[in-house]
Amino acid sequence: MPLQVCMGASLQCSFGAAPSTLIVIPKGAPVLVNGMLAATIFDNIPMANILPFAMCSSIANPAVAAATAAAFGVLTPMPCIPAIVSPWSPSAIKVKIGKIPALPNTAICNCAFGGIIKINTPGQFKVNIA
Repeated sequence: MPLQVCMGASLQCSFGAAPSTLIVIPKGAPVLVNGMLAATIFDNIPMANILPFAMCSSIANPAVAAATAAAFGVLTPMPCIPAIVSPWSPSAIKVKIGKIPALPNTAICNCAFGGIIKINTPGQFKVNIA
């Protein structure tokens, strides 16, 4: 069963060198899950919601392509600047936050440079107390 993604979720890009963190900016009345802001599929704005993944190794990234060409074809990663092309997908079917579909931890997001961004950890965990 998917979990609701919250502020501080850990993200990973298939071309990124390091994980990143999801920042949730409340739109209207904030919705909390276990004390953390709940995310929607529209929490996909580069540098506001999705922070860089350290270095990018996608040859489709113009900065990486230029650095690789300058290094005579040796792949040369460059600093990541996410270029998100669409909202997170698939969204939660029934759960909405202010009429916007909630973000489940099974969703992915695409970068214009070919990267696929996945959610490593949702930012909140179900804890059983004995």
